[in-house]
Amino acid sequence: MISVYIHIPFCLAKCLYCDFPSTAAEKNIYHKYISALRQEIKLKHQQLGSLFVDTVYFGGGTPSLLPAEYITEILTALNSLFYICADAEITLEANPGTVNLPKLAALKQSGVNRLSFGVQSTQNILLKNLGRIHTFEDAKKAVNAAKKADFSNISLDLMYGLPHQTLVMLQESTNWILHQNIQHVSIYGLQVEDGTPFAEMQKAGTLHLPDEDAVETMYDYVTDILPHYGFHRYEIANFAKKGFESRHNTGYWQDKPYIGLGCAAHSYYNSKRTYNTHDLYEYIRSCNNGIIPVFTEEIIDSKAWMEEFCFLALRTAQGINKNSFQENFHRDIHTVYGKNITELLSQKLLAENTTHLFLTPLGMKLGNAVFEKFLL
Repeated sequence: MISVYIHIPFCLAKCLYCDFPSTAAEKNIYHKYISALRQEIKLKHQQLGSLFVDTVYFGGGTPSLLPAEYITEILTALNSLFYICADAEITLEANPGTVNLPKLAALKQSGVNRLSFGVQSTQNILLKNLGRIHTFEDAKKAVNAAKKADFSNISLDLMYGLPHQTLVMLQESTNWILHQNIQHVSIYGLQVEDGTPFAEMQKAGTLHLPDEDAVETMYDYVTDILPHYGFHRYEIANFAKKGFESRHNTGYWQDKPYIGLGCAAHSYYNSKRTYNTHDLYEYIRSCNNGIIPVFTEEIIDSKAWMEEFCFLALRTAQGINKNSFQENFHRDIHTVYGKNITELLSQKLLAENTTHLFLTPLGMKLGNAVFEKFLL
């Protein structure tokens, strides 16, 4: 079993906070890109042979910009060489401003069975400040249309710590989400990344963010209220109704191999990580010339594997399975990290039972301080 991530790098406009590989390309490049993707699928099949696929994730960029027939074309090509399981989870990220009922119905027909909408906020002024192309009205219409199109697995993204955002604004956004009869919520605190317009605004002193205490209050509010409405926290930033946890993302945190297809996509299998070129046109040229578009490759040695195994597992509510650690690395986790584990337990950042080590609520809030203790 393997997971497949498919990167669609196109956006109508790049959000001011976004450092993901995406571009506002002309529509005439879409067909060339899909053709290249189909070629890469063939090349990956030649390299790896036929594998069973149990999750597919279309990320971006804005995958919902593509006509539904392109999504069908990609899934058909994938299924013709690899085998998409009958009960596979097939997720597509969508901007609410790029979909309507006919398009969502066509996506459902293509095989997509899970939607992830980037709502972020219900205040139009905040959406504008972020550079989002959609409005709150668009979000309402998109969620309603998804239900009419018979999607029963819908996730909404919510952001906090935004420029000029107040706790009351966040409460309004959260309250709307809680009453949408959806199955999954992802929460993200704004991070100002280098190379983004927000980073430039911050340097210029024109980015007005809530202070640390206000952001912490926002975090505490969201993480406290979601479980009261049936959304259990199964990962630091992700909450789901029972049975609706993201199978694809859970695979990442459980050290499952995956294939990345598309410009700038990453793959992880056979103890190595590969990175496709970020250059859209180089990607298309390479695939059309029968060359896998990898620009760099990283061998995952036992040290790096151990580190990643730990801090990825710690992102989840379940935490590190001590027996799995023993099976993978032939060592007891306490013999490797004993001193740091004792310190984190005493600081109430980590907890332990007979089978697992896991973050406490405080540890989830201060996750990076815990993760760095698992670097060797």
